[in-house]
Amino acid sequence: MRILIVDDHAGFRRVARRLLEACGMDVVGEAGNGREALAMTEQLCPQVVVLDVLLPDMDGFVVAHELAGLPSPPRVVLISSLTRAELGTRVDTAPVAGFLAKEDLSGQRLADLAGLPPWPG
Repeated sequence: MRILIVDDHAGFRRVARRLLEACGMDVVGEAGNGREALAMTEQLCPQVVVLDVLLPDMDGFVVAHELAGLPSPPRVVLISSLTRAELGTRVDTAPVAGFLAKEDLSGQRLADLAGLPPWPG
């Protein structure tokens, strides 16, 4: 599974990369904002984009809609330090595979939400 991590906090990106790579997942890149996420998705063709909701230049929901419009869109899993309840119905109406609180990120949870086969890691 080729993964792109999108979050404006470099520390979280490092932790997420280590956690997912320890499960045997292939993190192909990291982006710190929405514009980078869109460019890197077109360049790297990840299967899954782990996308923070709160980005400095674009709302993560806007990025998710842009990604959904690509010819071969990746599966998008939204992440946030906010709870799903705090985000309201926007998660339900977004073109995404699911939502994870940052503290709940794991290889298995990501694979489950992205609709991929059970992950051995």
